[in-house]
Amino acid sequence: MNRAILPWFLLAALPATAIAAVVLGIPTDVLPNPWFKRMLPVRPLDLVLWPLTSIALGALIATYFVPGARRGPSGVTGGLGGGALGIFAIGCPICNKLVVLALGLSGALTYFEPIQPVLGVLALVVTLVALRARLRALGGACPVRAPDPQLQ
Repeated sequence: MNRAILPWFLLAALPATAIAAVVLGIPTDVLPNPWFKRMLPVRPLDLVLWPLTSIALGALIATYFVPGARRGPSGVTGGLGGGALGIFAIGCPICNKLVVLALGLSGALTYFEPIQPVLGVLALVVTLVALRARLRALGGACPVRAPDPQLQ
């Protein structure tokens, strides 16, 4: 990344990471709140995946707020996919109505809960791939001009 861009990127990444942490943490009740309650306690892996996913999403969001950034890959799909996978990964398996509707209560515990760590890693990978593409667009190479034929 270009050194001139770095202060703007960091200035945008800090609040974006905090917002991502709140958006991931409140509905999953990893961040205690009065609106959502977990039926199962927060697992240690949830406390690892939550901040890592929040940081990756915050950095991805920050790439959209750097002034003068050239257009590149949007990364929106990766950001939305990583965020959705992150919510499924750190959320309570029996509190997720979609999972319980699809698998039932015992299916959520038997089949969905064991794959949540895989979903968490996949959320990070998807978000980091999108972030890498966006960062490459920010730090793009200098344009190379074709030689002037009149000078030859």
